[in-house]
Amino acid sequence: MNLCDRETLRALLGRHGFHFSKSMGQNFLIDPQIPADIAAASQADRSCGVLEIGPGVGCLTAELARRAGKVVSVELDRRLLPVLAETLEPYDNVEIIPGDVMKLDLPALAAEKFAGLRPVVCANLPYNITTPVLTKLAEASCFAGVTVLLQKEVAHRLAAPQGSSEGGAFALWLQYRMETELLFEVPAEKFYPAPKVNSAVLRCVRRASPAVEAADEDFFFQVVRGAFLLRRKTLANSLAAALPGRSREEIQAAAEACGLPPSVRGEKLTLADFARLAEALQNGGAGGEA
Repeated sequence: MNLCDRETLRALLGRHGFHFSKSMGQNFLIDPQIPADIAAASQADRSCGVLEIGPGVGCLTAELARRAGKVVSVELDRRLLPVLAETLEPYDNVEIIPGDVMKLDLPALAAEKFAGLRPVVCANLPYNITTPVLTKLAEASCFAGVTVLLQKEVAHRLAAPQGSSEGGAFALWLQYRMETELLFEVPAEKFYPAPKVNSAVLRCVRRASPAVEAADEDFFFQVVRGAFLLRRKTLANSLAAALPGRSREEIQAAAEACGLPPSVRGEKLTLADFARLAEALQNGGAGGEA
């Protein structure tokens, strides 16, 4: 069964009385090359256990099952369970877990389901849960790699070079933990129904250690988030609004001690810049250029 053929897909869903849910962001791939390319990009092989989120009708799941030692797919929409039971019946290394991935203990799940295997993630993520799911996956330090299909603009932002105007606080948060790479784009017409935006595949590889050394990680990220609070304002103005009890002059002095120009905006800083700035702020303005 070609799960990416539009007519086959319509017939399959019709047999099971399935109707698309806009609230769940359901868009199924209709070009068989795309799930094959995503599965290949995940670098999954027989030594891997793959966590998939939102399998849909199982076109990516099947590609992963052909490569990986085991695939565990978490599906929130219970209406799709009988569909998946039919489409994935040929694969004895696939397990479907009904439920919400945001409510699961992912390290415990990986330990239980992927014993002896290297856990990775590969998924076509619904656009409306991208940030919370990526946050949860990055915080679950058990996954060596995360390969996901996302909204194009989001994928570009998360893979943006540090210090570029494309990035943001979440991109830096993710890049602190993982190396991010934009692999390829997927046009809207490759989905049924077609979304209003294009997509892209992002690959994240877990770093052996964080990208920079932060003496106080909580304060470090408070500074990172604060720098983007008032994005059109200078770094000092944005941080003064975000850090209670710290004056603009104090922040400006710390930034200048780190070699940052007075008019710099937060988007121009790298993780290394933020690490120096956070340390300078905690040390009362003493900092140094790297």
